[in-house]
Amino acid sequence: MLIVLGGLPGTGKTTIGKKLAASRSAAYVRVDEIEHALQRVTHLGGDIGPTGYIVAYAIAASNLSIGNWVIADSVNPVPESRQGWRDVASAAGKGLLEVEVICSDESEHRRRVESRKADIHGFILPTWDSIKARESFAWTGNRLVLDTAALSPDDAVAKVEATIASISMPFEKCF
Repeated sequence: MLIVLGGLPGTGKTTIGKKLAASRSAAYVRVDEIEHALQRVTHLGGDIGPTGYIVAYAIAASNLSIGNWVIADSVNPVPESRQGWRDVASAAGKGLLEVEVICSDESEHRRRVESRKADIHGFILPTWDSIKARESFAWTGNRLVLDTAALSPDDAVAKVEATIASISMPFEKCF
């Protein structure tokens, strides 16, 4: 199964994604890490367009093809990036769970953004102003929404696990 965590920086995607990947022994694919590595080795600077997502899709597809669960962590701000993940799951013949991670408490979200430390060596974290100015399109369609203003990381992971169990149940009954 491919589980895609998307949402603005500072909402908790990475914390949730790492916990979920560890509990499932799943492959963890983080677009920030891919983009940062590409920027360092190619010297392309800040705007590498969709390249990071294209690499992430390929890594996810490779892992899905050998039967690994994949947890994808990306801002996923536009319909095209969301469709890209759907295409990866569909081509692999695997299930997909899209998860939108939000923090509905703006002051808490800002506090997180302004107090966090980069966990990728040399990575420059976005500022609150850059996050607020970021273009992001509203999500549509089926997805699990996790509000980290109301959920601890462990509770968020438990909600993802409960959703996986509910969508996996019919398949397990068939075998």
